[in-house]
Amino acid sequence: MYVLDTNVLIHDPNALLNFEEHDVIIPMTVLEELDSLKSGKQAVAADCRQAIRNIDKLLGDASPKEIEKGVPIVRGRKAAPLGSLSILMSTKETGDHSLPEHLNDNKIINTLAALQNRHKSRDIILVSKDINMRLKARGFGVEAQDYHNDQLLDDIDLLPKGYREFPNSFWDTIEKVETVQREGSTEHILKREGELARLNINEFVVDELGFVGQVLDLTDTQIIIKDLHQHDLMNEEVWGLVPRDIYQAMALNLLLDPDIHLVNLTGSAGSGKTILALAACIEMTVASKLYKRIIATRSTQGLDEDIGFLPGTEAEKMEPWLGAIVDNLEALHEDDENMTASVDYILSKVPLHFKSMNYIRGRSFQHSLIIIDESQNLTPHQIKTIITRAGNGSKVICLGNLAQIDTPYLSALSSGLTYMTERFKGFRHGGHIHLQGVPRSVLAEFAEANL
Repeated sequence: MYVLDTNVLIHDPNALLNFEEHDVIIPMTVLEELDSLKSGKQAVAADCRQAIRNIDKLLGDASPKEIEKGVPIVRGRKAAPLGSLSILMSTKETGDHSLPEHLNDNKIINTLAALQNRHKSRDIILVSKDINMRLKARGFGVEAQDYHNDQLLDDIDLLPKGYREFPNSFWDTIEKVETVQREGSTEHILKREGELARLNINEFVVDELGFVGQVLDLTDTQIIIKDLHQHDLMNEEVWGLVPRDIYQAMALNLLLDPDIHLVNLTGSAGSGKTILALAACIEMTVASKLYKRIIATRSTQGLDEDIGFLPGTEAEKMEPWLGAIVDNLEALHEDDENMTASVDYILSKVPLHFKSMNYIRGRSFQHSLIIIDESQNLTPHQIKTIITRAGNGSKVICLGNLAQIDTPYLSALSSGLTYMTERFKGFRHGGHIHLQGVPRSVLAEFAEANL
């Protein structure tokens, strides 16, 4: 029996369907918490409403006795029911061995202890994203686990970096190669074996002697690598910005590629994620006019709240959150004669919209560049909500640092950014780069390493 905590249903409203043949139990206290959180425009409220609808759909018109016993979970019209869903009434653990019931967490743990006494032959497991809740349950003698369904990796070091580095020369590891010239570019056709078997589409290969290549296509037996000249990559100027290292150069290559619809940049604070994305976006909207507008959103607690009724336009209320964008615009124009005038000119020329996540649901953005900043703070469900807003001719750019997660109940392994990176690694129109180093300043580099 798996007993779900409220935060699991908020993290993934479809969690009920992910326990296969096992019995899923929802305590009455959890339903009460979902009910108290369902109102409002916050992302949490929308997830609560979705979870409540899913519970209602699965229970259907079952009688109270059937709900208490367990209603079979039907996943599809023709699929046979697998597992069951039941609602557990709040029952206090009898005897002196019980937690004080002034907290909802304690009520749930007491209810589980009572359930365990009634079903001593069965395993009863509490599933919660809250570490403290799991510790309390274990201390009280109830087994507890994290929700692992959307954790695709056991170790964050296994996450793809978007490139593979070879010591000395890349060609030392290659026995046979066929090189062809196609539409002004050089392509190498290689046998897919050894280290090359681990490469995904659109990933890069880099060696110490200056060779840089990008995986254009692959099959089970062979791999096609496009030869990218390092000199050209390193001297690619985008809105006055020149890459400082090969990793930034590879990131710009993905950002400017019209065939790449999803770009995912990770890296430590100050590695250049935002300034690279912003420079490429301005270049593609103002100079080349490939896209009509830039839409920026970020996961911040304040952004998930209503912007209120205080005097001021939406732009004025959003100004504090635009800080990161404006800071980077100033950095791009710091050598201009009048930096402030340049920034004001760009903001007037560039159709830059800063949207709260509350107002992105249900929208469809055509021919737009969608920047998701601080995406490490999003759940997999929230990441899906935003990416599915991209319409025809749109490009999504996700920026994040997995070492700086501010959202409760999320870790580097359960973050939506990790989930998306792993899920999209074989996507033909997607690319990912993990930026290295901290070029922001010597001070920032030392702080990242030593604090």
